[in-house]
Amino acid sequence: MGYVLYFVGAGLISGAIVHHPLDPARYTKIAATGVLVFLAATVLNEFVLARERPALPRMVLVIGASLMLSFGIGMLSGGLQHFEDFPARGAVLVPLGIVVSFVAFVVKDAKSSWRRIFGPIGLVVLLVAAASFVGLRQVASTAVEEGGDGGHSHGSETAEDDHGDAETTPQHEEEAPPAATTSPEAPPSKPEPGEAVGHEGDGHSH
Repeated sequence: MGYVLYFVGAGLISGAIVHHPLDPARYTKIAATGVLVFLAATVLNEFVLARERPALPRMVLVIGASLMLSFGIGMLSGGLQHFEDFPARGAVLVPLGIVVSFVAFVVKDAKSSWRRIFGPIGLVVLLVAAASFVGLRQVASTAVEEGGDGGHSHGSETAEDDHGDAETTPQHEEEAPPAATTSPEAPPSKPEPGEAVGHEGDGHSH
């Protein structure tokens, strides 16, 4: 349960970090929720279920490092997952997430010294982050040149298509009623004065 909370908290934070420009108020709340979930997992794993509980200074340090680690993992996973949607932003988040996660992990580990950050492993992490930044910036610039930094369009494309169809669809012209092809029957002509009108069969003529 503790590790499930870790993953859920990191997932909420990663989504909030990468989507924050779209709706700052909404994704700030999501990030805060992710932080609380991640801290709950830290307390459960590091203090409640731990065989030896650390002292108060160490407890504060672990909580701070865990919070830092959650944001580092969020930057890394969110930048990778949504790189195609936000190329320029992802090119910054991924290398920054690598560095932040490494520093937080070293500080959080009680068996490692903070001097490890400036050792050979720290140098390797720094080189990997720098190489990823250069490479992803190149990919991001290529993506922007080809199609632009589209971002998430959550329904906007459909609305634009519908609007465009409404503008471009020609209106149906009203068809004129068909002209009459038959003329109305002429009224029966009246007999001229003095004209005899015969009745068949009776032999009378007028």
